[in-house]
Amino acid sequence: MASAQLPARWTLEEIRNVSGDQEALPLDTDRSVEWVAGPEGHARIHPEIVLGFHDLCLVKPVSDEDWYMGSLNDDGSVDCWTAYSDLYEALRGL
Repeated sequence: MASAQLPARWTLEEIRNVSGDQEALPLDTDRSVEWVAGPEGHARIHPEIVLGFHDLCLVKPVSDEDWYMGSLNDDGSVDCWTAYSDLYEALRGL
């Protein structure tokens, strides 16, 4: 099972302060993550980091520096529909 981790140089307190969600948590990466936006259809994302914000998530893929925002589904999977090049901007976009 993969572990939950925080982004480099970020604390949980900083993530909570920037996002405004005091219950934000790092989540286990052992889950299905899909990119569901755009004309290319669905594409699998292999998560390195997953941050949970109630019903939303931010996902940092293994092979990409972008952060993907999506919905956390009841089964633990994530459907992403937008991307940010910067974690700070992604946190503010929640």
